[in-house]
Amino acid sequence: MCKECCIVAAGPSPSFIVPGAFVIAADGGLEKLREDGITPDLVMGDFDSLGENPTGDNVLTFPKEKDDTDTMLAIKEALRRGYEKIYISGAVGGRLDHTVANIQSLIFAVKLGAEAYLCGGEETVTVINSGSVKFREKPSGRISVFCLSDSATAVNISGLKYQAVGASLSNMFPIGVSNEFIGGEASVSLSSGILGIIWDGVPDDITVAPKRD
Repeated sequence: MCKECCIVAAGPSPSFIVPGAFVIAADGGLEKLREDGITPDLVMGDFDSLGENPTGDNVLTFPKEKDDTDTMLAIKEALRRGYEKIYISGAVGGRLDHTVANIQSLIFAVKLGAEAYLCGGEETVTVINSGSVKFREKPSGRISVFCLSDSATAVNISGLKYQAVGASLSNMFPIGVSNEFIGGEASVSLSSGILGIIWDGVPDDITVAPKRD
């Protein structure tokens, strides 16, 4: 069974918790979990957002001046513990710089072999750097595909309103914005590069398939 971890950060989007998953509160995410009546397995951060210094055997405290964001610290801890699917909520909306940082953090996690998602309530963000993602049938909704590397090659988009076969995408032109689900199964794949995918829905909408050698 795939090991799953849910990280809850301090941003405005609601908590996303998978039953049975290991739960990490990143700084102010602890207050959100308290409001939801959920006790995290691990609490970590510099606690500048929380406004208090929690104590306990499950608390890891870091200095305020550091290279990693609290969310990145939590992602690294999840990877260190061997979690293969990482769901991050409270990480989109609010401060734009933190939203961009969290998308970059997805790239870090995916390059180290995990599936990683930013769960924004009504929208989800993920990243792929090879292989494909397949979406279950969705009657409607928006989906955007962005190149997050200098280029992405052999990009195939099928089952959506606007499709592509063997396309090359660039991070200088957002041609993949505002596509639409049209009722059937859909898929996005690439040979090389990094794609960011944002869609109306939840992580369970997709299945990720690794690149075949």
